[in-house]
Amino acid sequence: MTDLNKRELFGSKLGFILSASGAAVGLGNIWGFPTQAASNGGGAFLLVYLILIAVVAFPMLVVELAIGRHGQANPIDSMRKLTDSSGIKPLAAGVGWLGLCVPTAVLSFYSIVGGWIICFFLADLCELVNFSDQAAWLEKFSIERNIFGAVIFYLLTILIVQGGIKRGIEKWSVRLMPSLFILFAGLFVYIMFQPGAVDGLKMYLIPDFSKIWDKDLLLAAMGQGFFSLTIGGCSMLIYGSYLSKSANLPKMALSVTLVDTAVAFIAGLVVMPAMFVAMAQGVEIYSSDGSLLNSDTLVFRVLPMMFEGLGSWGSIVSLIFFLLLTIAALTSSISMLECPVTLVSERFNVSRNVSTWGLGILIALFSGVILFSFSSMFGLVATLATQYLQPIAALMFCIFGGWVWKRNRKVNELKQGFPDFENRFFGRIWPVYVKVVCPVLVTAVVWNAIF
Repeated sequence: MTDLNKRELFGSKLGFILSASGAAVGLGNIWGFPTQAASNGGGAFLLVYLILIAVVAFPMLVVELAIGRHGQANPIDSMRKLTDSSGIKPLAAGVGWLGLCVPTAVLSFYSIVGGWIICFFLADLCELVNFSDQAAWLEKFSIERNIFGAVIFYLLTILIVQGGIKRGIEKWSVRLMPSLFILFAGLFVYIMFQPGAVDGLKMYLIPDFSKIWDKDLLLAAMGQGFFSLTIGGCSMLIYGSYLSKSANLPKMALSVTLVDTAVAFIAGLVVMPAMFVAMAQGVEIYSSDGSLLNSDTLVFRVLPMMFEGLGSWGSIVSLIFFLLLTIAALTSSISMLECPVTLVSERFNVSRNVSTWGLGILIALFSGVILFSFSSMFGLVATLATQYLQPIAALMFCIFGGWVWKRNRKVNELKQGFPDFENRFFGRIWPVYVKVVCPVLVTAVVWNAIF
């Protein structure tokens, strides 16, 4: 069990906010969100998404952060501390193990995609210095290229996590997250000067109110908002465990929600206009029935075609775009690896260096198995992790946080750092909301994801 006096904490509120935001910000924001918006009516999807972030994701984020800070330990021990019942403690521990499976499973395929992104980034670098053969190898799908990219991605992730909370995760998140916003801003300004960009911006920002009650759109927006903040992914629970008791949890959760949502919103500002720029260049984006073509390969096929059409500046714009994706992927992957590293370090008293490298290599070997059986395993692992494990883990966190964790105990946890919690509107409705409303909404997400 963890010695609370020795447990490392985040060094600053900003460090926590940027680290937790980085855990939430990932390919789901920069790749998934614009793709969902483009497939579901643009502005209508954006409006519904923003509403559902507030009514579904934010209250659940407070729950996970509170469970983590209350336990000040790995997911298994934090969940056990929610109850004094000897009969329920094993069930709580089981929920912790289920939650821990999510980041481990996600990292095994996420690192492969992260490797692709790094290879595209390196390919653009090679193009800039006229290494055409090397660029072609980096862009071509092959087992050798995929292994090369995944190894680099794992090394970067392991080296950051090895540094610990302050010298690793916090240090790099404080550098990477502002870089993300700066690169986004530059890319947005450039793309908006291209023919067709304004049409994409209009579709993204002007909602068609006739579509906002569409069942598929509502479920897609709810699922995107749910996954955007990694609800059920264990990362927020772990980062919450490194928070000081003096921190205002609802305020921290709100800051993380706003930063994560801002990244998704800005990604839409860049990608949606970029799609219409590509259409103006003759690239097919939508089919005759209005559905999005190549949604799964939008980032790796459609947008690079648009970049090629920009002439001499194309490689530089593409380089910046894939650097953005690399940063977003890394800020998420370090939180995924941190989850099992915390468990092994605490439960078995193993040094952070040994647990980080050991677990990183172990998960990397499983990624290698996926790569060598790519056609049968990649989709299977991705589906199992994101459509089954994560939503079910989130539902369990919700049930235990709402029903098993006694009201007075969770309210007292929130009052540390926020003494006036119970007197505020949010403080009065939150305990009931996470007990009744959140489980219903999360069940809808689970049902939609599975069936």
